[in-house]
Order: sequence, then structure tokens, then C-alpha cells
Amino acid sequence: MSHRFLIVIVAFLFVSAVLAGQTKPATPAPKSNWTHPKTPWGDPDIQGIWPGTEMIGTPMQRTASAGEREVLTDSEFLQREAQRKAEAEFDSSEFVTDALRCDPKRGGLGNTPDTCANGVSIGPPLYWQDRGTPNKQASLVVDPPNGRIPPLTPEAQKLAAERAAARRGHGPADSWEDRSAWERCLTRGAIGFLPTGYNNGNEILQAPGYVVIRIEMIHEVRIVPLDGRPHAGAGIRSYNGDSRGHWDGNTLVVETTNFNDKATVNNTPLSSSARLIERFTRVAADTLNYEVTVDDPMTWTRPWKIAFPLKRDPSYKLFEYACHEGNLFMVDALQGARAEEKGGK
Repeated sequence: MSHRFLIVIVAFLFVSAVLAGQTKPATPAPKSNWTHPKTPWGDPDIQGIWPGTEMIGTPMQRTASAGEREVLTDSEFLQREAQRKAEAEFDSSEFVTDALRCDPKRGGLGNTPDTCANGVSIGPPLYWQDRGTPNKQASLVVDPPNGRIPPLTPEAQKLAAERAAARRGHGPADSWEDRSAWERCLTRGAIGFLPTGYNNGNEILQAPGYVVIRIEMIHEVRIVPLDGRPHAGAGIRSYNGDSRGHWDGNTLVVETTNFNDKATVNNTPLSSSARLIERFTRVAADTLNYEVTVDDPMTWTRPWKIAFPLKRDPSYKLFEYACHEGNLFMVDALQGARAEEKGGK
């Protein structure tokens, strides 16, 4: 073997070693010593109370200017923190200042049209509400990549127009059916895990062959069989549908169908073909990743997905949501509408 050939081999090995060193991380990723717990019967253990409080303030949809950025820039995050600081100052204010008084033209502190900045609304005062923790997630919607809910199909647009036409000349409180399902204490919508202003408790319980999902707001409970049984017949429909689950590794996958024509997602009615696919994945002792894909080809032009983490909080207490017993709004709204009619207003 010639010296020239040996030199070529040595040079090749040297260059290969250098290139390998360039692609190797400077420091190895730390290994987690957390092991996914199991139930006594061997299923992944995702039990516990997982409030959605921390995600309050994260918008459902991304702003158009954010494009496909899934996280906020530093300046955008500072704005979100400033908003949270302003809310904290409002909550701790002893007196209502001129800056906090109601201005119907600009809406409330959270830019909510029916809530004044001083906390007056059809619901609890703003200072009673959960505020959340500023985070960098740009939107709850993560797919499509722009973080925007897809357009409605032509059929869904036609149906929305027909419903709007039917409401013309019809008062907002001619009947209890004119009010939303939430105001009527029926349901907050088909996706109960979405963060809201208060009562954000979510509890998961497990038993052999079943998972129980309990939502604090309006006290909704789903019992999800895991034994592979088929969905209920097409004639059985409800606001929250019919759920069936299975394990995909350490992830609980729940498919829900059989929604009635009054079930909604983001205030949009679902069709008879709607299907929600939820995924619950525990990634740490205190973190459960939640995803839900909305697949309704009669309503939206493509499926879309919401995703966010839930933090376990053993100190959180779920309270009875005695909505009907204390729902004075429904009585007041209907009586107020009748009084306006008598007064000729």
C-alpha cells in the first residue's frame, strides 16, 4: 500500500470525524426520569383535576398579522402581559374610576361588546372571573397552519343566512328558545375543555373499561366506554353527542358523533355528520396535552384542530354548577321583554 493511499484514507477519516462532530449536539438532551403512571389494571393513568384556567386570554383564532407563527414575538407577549396587568389593577381597584366606567362604544376591558369596563354585564362582574397566565401560544387553533377556523361550506353559509332571516323582526327574548344554550343552562358547547371566564375545572376519572370526563361549567359528565362498542344509532342525538374511546399508546383517543342540530362549536351549529376526535396525552406529572380535531364536512371546508396544555392542580376544588337554580337572567330577560312590549318600546 503506497504512502499516498494511506494519506488519502487518513484524511478521509479525519474529515468524517470533523463533520460528525459538527452535527452532534454540543450537550446531550437531558433525559427525563418521569415514567408514565399506570392504573392498577394497566391503562395509562391520566386521572386528576386539570383546570383550563392558565389558557384564559389565549384567543381562539390567530391574528392575520401573525401568519403561521404559533408563538408570540417578545413584543406581542409584552402586550399580553400588559393586558393581564391592567386586569389585575382593575380587579384590585376599590373604586370605579372614570377610566373604568362603562363606554358602550368601545366595549369592556376584554373588548367584549356586552360587558362594560367596570365589570357590569349579563354575567358575573369581571373581577369575579379567572384571568389566566400570560403565555406565548398565539391561538388555541393550531391547524390550519394560520391558526384560523376554516371558511364555512356553501351549504353552511346558506343555512346561516336562512337562520338570520328567520330572526329578523323577532325579538331577542320572545321565547326562552331565543337565548343561547349556555344562558339556558343546557351546555356551553360541544367542546367543554375550552377555557372560559370561571369554573374551569376539568376532572378525569378511570375505571376498567371506562373513562369519565367531568366538566365543571354547567356540570357536564361524559362516560366514555373503551371496549370497542359501536356508537349509538343515528336516531339518538344530543347536545354533547355520543363518545367512544381507545388507547393509542399512552394517548386516550375519544371520538364523539351523534350531535343534534343545536350542538355548537364556537357558536356555529354542527351538522349531522360532525365528528370530534379528542386526544389526551399526559407528558409530565403535572401536564396533560389536549387536542381536539373538528371534522364536519357539511359545515367547514376542511377539518381543523385546537390544542393546548392543561396543568394538574390537586388543590383545585370543583363546585356544583347549580345553573338552573340561580338562573335569574332567563326570568329577568323574558319579563323585561314583556314589559317593553306593554310599554310600546
